[in-house]
Amino acid sequence: MGESLKHFIDSRVGISKSKRLWMAIILGTLAGFGPLSIDMYLPALPDIAKDFNVSPSLVQLSLTFFLLGLAFGQLLAGPISDVRGRRLPLLIGLITYFVVSLLCVFSPSIWTLIVLRFIQGLAGSAGIVISRAVVRDLYSGTELTKFYALLALINGIAPILAPVLGAQLLKIVPWQGVFILLSIIGLVMFFVVLLGLPETLHDDRRSVGGIKNTFITFRNLILDRTFIGFALAQGFVFAAMFAYISGSPFVVQNIYGESPQMFSLIFAINGLGIMIASQTTGKLAGRIHESRLFLFGLATSLFGGIFLFVLILLDARLIFLLIPLFFVVSSVGIVSTSGFSLAMQKQGKNAGSAAALLGVMSLALGAFAAPLVGIGGEHTAIPMGMVIVGAGASAALSYLFLIPREER
Repeated sequence: MGESLKHFIDSRVGISKSKRLWMAIILGTLAGFGPLSIDMYLPALPDIAKDFNVSPSLVQLSLTFFLLGLAFGQLLAGPISDVRGRRLPLLIGLITYFVVSLLCVFSPSIWTLIVLRFIQGLAGSAGIVISRAVVRDLYSGTELTKFYALLALINGIAPILAPVLGAQLLKIVPWQGVFILLSIIGLVMFFVVLLGLPETLHDDRRSVGGIKNTFITFRNLILDRTFIGFALAQGFVFAAMFAYISGSPFVVQNIYGESPQMFSLIFAINGLGIMIASQTTGKLAGRIHESRLFLFGLATSLFGGIFLFVLILLDARLIFLLIPLFFVVSSVGIVSTSGFSLAMQKQGKNAGSAAALLGVMSLALGAFAAPLVGIGGEHTAIPMGMVIVGAGASAALSYLFLIPREER
């Protein structure tokens, strides 16, 4: 890049707007590998079920195992990046993602697809966790919240465009075409990182001690009530969102008879809600303390979920369900932006491991929630509503009972 990275980091307060935007675009796209890999194939879930002649719950396992891959992959990629630097683990993850996405195209059975999706999640996790660690390398405090909001703006484009793009692809190609496109995205990002993203963790700032030190770091993080409280509260809000992600294709298309294109439009609007919420949170950071913003996000998720469940029990029309659902999903933008900043404030040297554990909590809880919404079959929305309410309540309880009063 013309100047040395040491000067780049040391002068980070004075980063030009163009360089700041370029970094945000790269990091936001990397952080968007999860939404891209999930949302783009959501409109195809009913088609995949028919193609393999399997139940909705079994197809939803491909989502569950992808989330598990994303979760456990972060446990590897985060600590490794603390020891080896950010670039090398990221490049390995991206090239692996490219290869496995291509293999998904040739899946002969649902079980093969499930296994490949797990590996795809492992590879894609590197982009998610390392992009967050890079942000923590460069920023702290309110600046961290503001840049993370900028990151969320770029990242927020993925859940808006991905389902729309996936639905349009399904008009001209079978569901395998989605994975061809994902493989191309993985290859493009490999070269973007190779040529455009510098190393942000110098040798003198890297962790030492190998795997033993990694386990000690994770133990200390888990025993940190403040950190684990924010991680669990944020994780349960994500679980509510993944219940919606897993159940909505069947609810919208099978129960209410809407087309994949209409589903993708609904999904895009909710994705826009996440983007608006995260940007508003970033703008308010510094004026309103992040802890207050975080609490507001938790309340939005919980009360939106309760309202949604009541409407489901009343067998309300789809248009009425979409209103509280919008607030449930949008709350993720508030909680993730403020919660990430609050949880990471004291984790400078262990940013990779801390970001990994935050990701694991969110994705593991999401993976647990995803198949639960299908246990009642493809013609009822009640399980989805129950899981969303339960997740919102669990997030509120985690906040109240784990995070010390002075931190709240």
